Amino acid sequence: MPIDPFHLSDDLRAKAAPGLLDADRRHLLRIAETLETQRAEVSDRLSEVRRRPAGFGDSAVDRDLEVRRLTGRLRVLERFGMDVCLGRMTRTTGEHVYIGRTGLAAEDGTRLLIDWRTPAAEPYFGATMEDPRGITSRRRYRWSGGRVSDYWDEALTPEAFDGAASLDDQSAFIASLGTHRTSKMRDVLATIQADQDAIIRAASPGALVVDGGPGTGKTVVALHRAAHLLYAEPRLTRSAGGMLLVGPNARYLAYVDDVLPSLGEDTVRLCTLRDLVPEGALAVEESDPRVAALKASLDPDAVLDAAAKAFEQPPRHAMRIESPWADLWLSSEEWAEVFSGADPAAAHNEARDEVWEELLELLADQVDDDDVPPFAVRRWLRQDDELTGTFVRAWPLLSPASVVARLWRSPEFLRRCAPDLSDAEIALLQRPEPEAWTDADLPLLDAAHRRIGDPESVRAEHRRQAVIASAQEQMSHVVDHLIEDDDSEMKVMSMLRGQDARNVLIGVDAPPALRPDELAGPFGHIVVDEAQELSDAEWRMLIARCPARSFTIVGDRAQARHGFTETWEARLGRIGLRDVRVAHLSVNYRTPAEVMEVAAPVVLAAIPDANVPTSARESGVPVRFGEATDLPALLDDWLTSHPEGIACVIGHPDLPSTPRVLSLSPATAKGLEFDLVVLVRPERFGDGVTGAVDRYVAMTRTTRELVVLN
Repeated sequence: MPIDPFHLSDDLRAKAAPGLLDADRRHLLRIAETLETQRAEVSDRLSEVRRRPAGFGDSAVDRDLEVRRLTGRLRVLERFGMDVCLGRMTRTTGEHVYIGRTGLAAEDGTRLLIDWRTPAAEPYFGATMEDPRGITSRRRYRWSGGRVSDYWDEALTPEAFDGAASLDDQSAFIASLGTHRTSKMRDVLATIQADQDAIIRAASPGALVVDGGPGTGKTVVALHRAAHLLYAEPRLTRSAGGMLLVGPNARYLAYVDDVLPSLGEDTVRLCTLRDLVPEGALAVEESDPRVAALKASLDPDAVLDAAAKAFEQPPRHAMRIESPWADLWLSSEEWAEVFSGADPAAAHNEARDEVWEELLELLADQVDDDDVPPFAVRRWLRQDDELTGTFVRAWPLLSPASVVARLWRSPEFLRRCAPDLSDAEIALLQRPEPEAWTDADLPLLDAAHRRIGDPESVRAEHRRQAVIASAQEQMSHVVDHLIEDDDSEMKVMSMLRGQDARNVLIGVDAPPALRPDELAGPFGHIVVDEAQELSDAEWRMLIARCPARSFTIVGDRAQARHGFTETWEARLGRIGLRDVRVAHLSVNYRTPAEVMEVAAPVVLAAIPDANVPTSARESGVPVRFGEATDLPALLDDWLTSHPEGIACVIGHPDLPSTPRVLSLSPATAKGLEFDLVVLVRPERFGDGVTGAVDRYVAMTRTTRELVVLN
């Protein structure tokens, strides 16, 4: 016998009336049956496609795309049961339309679920009593263990208020706010609000700023917007490069990494700014704020362009090369012409190979001997010590990190690359260990990787070419031997000499090229959370990865640790984002009113125009104050009385974290939320704007209870 989709507690007896549930029960059971059938069908289809030969060209691409599509579909089908259904809306005709995390149709074509991202589903999230959008009511489910443990109906027209026991306007959302937190962001799709849904469904072009104070759902909106864009604008995945989500720290990424897969999207790449460069993993926080500010003020692209050009200096003298066939010449003008002809868009190391090949071609053309194949001349030139030595000195293969390190080691080099710096500023940036990276170095390192290029990929390509050249030489010997021994009247073997070398070498077992950096871009759209903290130099790291300049930008000017006095439009316009739209969220769904009454004065004292949101609810628990020595007993009592939920202690760096009690700083707590937050000696967070913001951010992480220990 199939399981009953509903499992309501005794105190919800009125909601369990058959007249309220029978239609939903039948529909949910049909969803479960269809899911089981489709899982088997998609699994069989995936196995069939995987058994096909990979093929070549378009057929290989088509096969891979089909495998990816079927794998994604199967993942969604296996992840959910009946709880794939979020709820239903009732049209003015009386028809029930069920909304799901994905679309679903029965074998006979009956539409069982409408994907939440389609325009047809928009009224479920966006309808209000002022604008019911063609529906009279909506029902939201709460799922527990694969069964509906509660549900709420919201009336949107007067005729929907018909005395039904299930009507409880807005309580679905308010009830969800008080549920305990876990180590992962909770699922809130079913309770997305109308103001949030409007932002989620906005088109991708340009930069959309989601601005709002603590607890307004900025991150929720950004994640759901990412999933919606990938569905509504397939070009983002098919041709534009996909989507990147940039978070403030690794803990934040771990907190939100399950949200997008739960929405049916697993192609979005998640990272922090540190992840964008190899050196980021070991970079420490810059201890000198003067150095951090000075590096943030530099234009990394301009500095590294000047640095690269300093290593691209053609010899100023002519050169004679004695070859087995003739004396070959390179004048100083030819050196300069070849160097200046390098592709300005190419990285230093990649352009180096292009310039080298141009030089070889220029020299090989001077050998006027039909019996000598050009590749033989070029191979000989590559082994000439004088030519290669001169070129290596004129255009060396560089490591991006070594170039940046030289800036902090050589005042003369830094002055050449950043001529606007004063002598005092240049002296301030010098350090005894130039490769002791800090977070302030990351934008310059990132610019160096783009402008200088990866020397390892160049070396790998050299090894590939060496294998190919060796095979080419062997093939040439074979061809010569075949021609020499050809005694046929037509001398057909002589035709081999003109065969294209690329055709001859099909099947050469050359080493594979290195895998490209998946975070290098370009991306079709980038989502940036806690964006108020980014410097101009850090913004350039992201803009370089999104040529379309299509961004979802999430932040709160009042939570900027170093101040944010501009408007979003002015701030983003300064770093090159022109088409900027700002959407404001003003309701605090997370932080109880009792906490905001204490937190708001803290930030307003330092930032009088801070956009402090209004709390949507009260917890009934006042803010408590005590002594730092109370912490152990306080945590023991809370853990004993709360078998579920997560607590966070902020301001006690020596306290080790446990699965249920995290120990964080204000900066690392950003973007997270907890049932209990304990601030330890918050006066130590600092003075001025930074200290006030840190205290404000720390206080507003709680969904239930705040304790301040001095």
